[in-house]
Amino acid sequence: MNYREESLKKHAEWKGKIETLCRVPTDSREALSLAYTPGVAEPCLAINADIQKSFELTRRWNTVAVITDGTAILGLGDIGPEAGMPVMEGKCALFKAYGGVDAFPICLKTKDPEEIIRTIEIISGSFGGINLEDISAPRCFQIETQLKSKLDIPVFHDDQHGTAIVVTAALINALKLVGKDKQNLKVVINGAGAAGISIGKMLLSYGVKDVTMVDRFGIICEGDEGLNSAHAEISKLTNRARLRGKLADAMNGADVFIGVSAPNCVSKQMVASMADRAIVFTCANPVPEIQRTDALEAGAYIVGTGSSEHPNQINNVLVFPGLFRGALDVRATTVNREMMIAAAEGIAACVSDSELNRDYILPYAYDGRAHESVAKAVAAAARKTGVAKK
Repeated sequence: MNYREESLKKHAEWKGKIETLCRVPTDSREALSLAYTPGVAEPCLAINADIQKSFELTRRWNTVAVITDGTAILGLGDIGPEAGMPVMEGKCALFKAYGGVDAFPICLKTKDPEEIIRTIEIISGSFGGINLEDISAPRCFQIETQLKSKLDIPVFHDDQHGTAIVVTAALINALKLVGKDKQNLKVVINGAGAAGISIGKMLLSYGVKDVTMVDRFGIICEGDEGLNSAHAEISKLTNRARLRGKLADAMNGADVFIGVSAPNCVSKQMVASMADRAIVFTCANPVPEIQRTDALEAGAYIVGTGSSEHPNQINNVLVFPGLFRGALDVRATTVNREMMIAAAEGIAACVSDSELNRDYILPYAYDGRAHESVAKAVAAAARKTGVAKK
């Protein structure tokens, strides 16, 4: 099947992937008086007296806004908010299908971070959570950081943290197969945008000690000239050996390669130079950093990709429905690092030791066990860290 051509036909047929449904009867005078005027005045007054009642008397408790400015759409780049709508609708459909969460696409016609922040702030009272999506770096860091400081509902940039969580889950199970300890790993991350930097921070939080970041100019080292603010920050935490050079230099002797970068930027020679029983995660889509067969032929022991066409798909869909389900269920005020690590461990735990093998290190995106496991783990972590309101 030519997925692109068939998808275009289906989108013309579907005319949208989500819709709203009425949850209450409206077929009599009594029903209208309860759902709308005059009866609706009473819940309005109750919320006016206590805003937290909005989570009990409206659908706010189960709603998430999926928000983009169209600047980094699904590997297509800055194609604009309207062109990003099919992706946002798809995201909302997955929220509902896998998490039972009512999500709404909001595509903003501005690239100004301050406008985006202010817009989200003033509409936030309608939602129980905010999922930022496909906003380019480094602006996405500023937007998320400021919103998390302003809002008392979860704010989550999926391109950053969703990717970091599922990569961490994949690494947890891959390490079981290669027999290596996270504290002794040499990890190389190629791509120092939103996803790459978040992966680096996540792995360091999880206990990995040696992480080296690489961008298109080469290995990132503290003190380099021309680093943007995000690169300067991550350089203080990574590459403590102060390596210099290109990607090939970084990969020499590495235990783990994680690519969130560009197609065909890794050679078989680079993979062959890695340590024994190397782990290679190539997440660039639709064309990976190196083809799976080439990586295996070059000596990689475990290979994961961003594609559903191959085993070990590293897919954010395993993260966000369950994460928001768990956060909404306990009315969490934020998504903290402990909740993210819990989500990663929840995903990894869905693959039993008897099931685990080189071609099956993660559950499939449509595996309901995974979303339930993430929701429970995230809710428990929120309560444990004191950010849950119920």
